[in-house]
Amino acid sequence: MNNKERGENIRRQIVRDVRHHPADICKHIAKIFSITPQAVNNHVKLLEKDERLKSYGTGKGKRYFLGAVREYKSLFQLGDDFTEDGVWRNHYAFIVEGLPDNIVDISQYGFTEMVNNVIDHSGGQHVSISAIRDKEKIIIMVADDGEGIFRKIKRLCNLNDERQALFELSKGKLTTDPDNHTGEGIFFTSRVFDEFRIDSKGVSFRHDDQSAFDFILETDFSENESGTTVYMLIKRDSTRDIQTVFDDYAGPDEFQFNKTVIPVRLAQYENEKLVSRSQAKRLLARIEKFKHVIFDFDEVLAIGQAFADEIFRVYAQNHPDIVLLPVKMEPNVEKMVKRALSSRGTEEIG
Repeated sequence: MNNKERGENIRRQIVRDVRHHPADICKHIAKIFSITPQAVNNHVKLLEKDERLKSYGTGKGKRYFLGAVREYKSLFQLGDDFTEDGVWRNHYAFIVEGLPDNIVDISQYGFTEMVNNVIDHSGGQHVSISAIRDKEKIIIMVADDGEGIFRKIKRLCNLNDERQALFELSKGKLTTDPDNHTGEGIFFTSRVFDEFRIDSKGVSFRHDDQSAFDFILETDFSENESGTTVYMLIKRDSTRDIQTVFDDYAGPDEFQFNKTVIPVRLAQYENEKLVSRSQAKRLLARIEKFKHVIFDFDEVLAIGQAFADEIFRVYAQNHPDIVLLPVKMEPNVEKMVKRALSSRGTEEIG
């Protein structure tokens, strides 16, 4: 181990132990690494400069505490004794200590949901987890070495490809283990954070709260890449709270996840037009699990008559208990939707 690596290990140990040794951190670390307290003090000063530590008092009364900037990362082996709440409590909860309750709740929710997905679904052997807190934001990353989330959903749900798996996942209530999971975790996690991203085997899903729409990207990849990596970011001054997000997707007078918003543009592959009944059926897959379905046509310039008819006449007539609401329509889209609605005896769009 070179001097740089040794120094990083010393500073990492200081940050890890300072909560339990606020008054004697230099003596404590000196004993562990067989160095002088004065040498440890040099590392403490560097951590204070980087705002990873702060101190109060002087002389023998001086006490050290964690600063505004915090970080922890580690690789864990998956096994029966590895649990999402245990690893949060024992290794990562300190990252958000002292922050507003809504930030703590969002961080813990996203962390435990994504780590639980790794435990129950990845089929991997290891998970790498990092959490970083700086002056402006919290970033959490969870990466496993399993099969890959989109590839597994494609295989178990008999879908056409990984893009279709991602599209279904974005609707919510998609799970490969219905007896033990509701399929809501990824959906809600992507919406409580300011930024959310899943990268898996060349397919990437990105949700940004500041953007009007989500992104699906495809890239070259190596089979040796990690199975799935999840990235979550929440700004420290965010006023969002989990319950409000839950309520946004609950039906009227309901306490269940009964509403979904479908970004129609994600159903388009490359430059294809949305014109066929088969495309519409792909869009409609599993929406019977919801009572209120909002079709967001943002950035969709036109649709075909058969596509609109399959959704707003055929499906609507066969599922009168489901509310289908089209929004953000361009004139050409609205024309086709009105035509389909009038064919079933109404011109009301909602």
